[in-house]
This record gives sequence, structure tokens and C-alpha cells, in this order.
Amino acid sequence: MSLDTQDLKQFIASTFEVDNSESIQSVASLFRYYPLKKGECVLLSGGRCDKMHFVKTGFLRVFNSKEGVEVTQWISTKGNFTADLSSFYFDVPSRWTIQAMVDSEIYAISRANYQKISTLVPNWSEIEKTFLVRCFTFMENRIHSHLSMSAQERYMYFYQENRELFNEVPIKFIASMLGMTPETMSRIRLNESKVKS
Repeated sequence: MSLDTQDLKQFIASTFEVDNSESIQSVASLFRYYPLKKGECVLLSGGRCDKMHFVKTGFLRVFNSKEGVEVTQWISTKGNFTADLSSFYFDVPSRWTIQAMVDSEIYAISRANYQKISTLVPNWSEIEKTFLVRCFTFMENRIHSHLSMSAQERYMYFYQENRELFNEVPIKFIASMLGMTPETMSRIRLNESKVKS
């Protein structure tokens, strides 16, 4: 099946800061295309995360379920990647399940193919280090927002950055990701709509 992989190539160029077109093409060739049906999982909690996934279309939810209670860690949208990095890098059991929230399309790179990148991109060790620091910084920022922002501030900040999710994803998952109950989010949204009106 012939696919337009321009979005994947742009992702590789921007995320990994690879500016050589030949290297970008070589890295892109290591990914495989997968269509997903709504509800289909690419990773189950307790399994090994042996692939890194890039979202071409749709939404992938990263969540954990314990004693019947689900906690959404993140919702990965078009143009972003998702994986359990600790499981992917260290081959340990995953804490997370990753599931398509709607019919989606992804590109995935296996751990074995990911390890081949160092032979294709000369300065890969430096590029990968920068990439991992960015991942760490992203998680630091999320932790900071949970510790220093009120529920309303977290909601407003996330809404400004991810408006498309609010029309596509059940509010209970967004609330869980922001560390609040659906009832709290509903009150915040109601108050915001009153202020705007």
C-alpha cells in the first residue's frame, strides 16, 4: 500500500531535529503503517512496549486501570508520538494501556528498528539525548502544573493548547488526565461559559 508519509517525515525532522533529507527518508522507512479500529489496543498494561507509535490521524489514549478505576495519563493527537518510554527503552512491563479512541491511523517503529537509527544518522546519540531531555521536560511541566495550578488554571491552560479534543473526546477522560473529577470540570466549564456570556 503506497502512502503519503510527508507528515511522518516532518515529525522526524522536527522532533529529532534531523535536517538531512536522505537520513529522514532512511528513518521513515523503518516505520510501518497500521490502521486501528476504535477500541483497538496497541499496548496492554503488563505487556512489553516494543514499538513507538506516531499518530497520523485519530487519538490514542494512554491509561491505567486499577480496581475498576481508570486513570488517563495522556491523549496523543495527530502529529505526536506515544509509547511507554520506560518499557520501550528498558524492556520492563508497561504500566499503561494504549488504545485508539476513534478509528485511527498510526506509524510504528519497533525497538529493533529504532536501534538501527544510530547506523543511519551519524550524530544520533546527541539527537536522541536532546529528544529524551525534551520528553523529561514535558513531564516536568505536567507535574509542575498539577502541583502549582488550581483546577481551573489547569483546565484553561489545557483548553487553550488542545481545543480540538473537547469536541472529540469524552470529558471524563480529559478530566482524569487533568487530575480532577468530571463534576469539577463540568462546574469549571459552566462558570467559564457564564463569564463569556
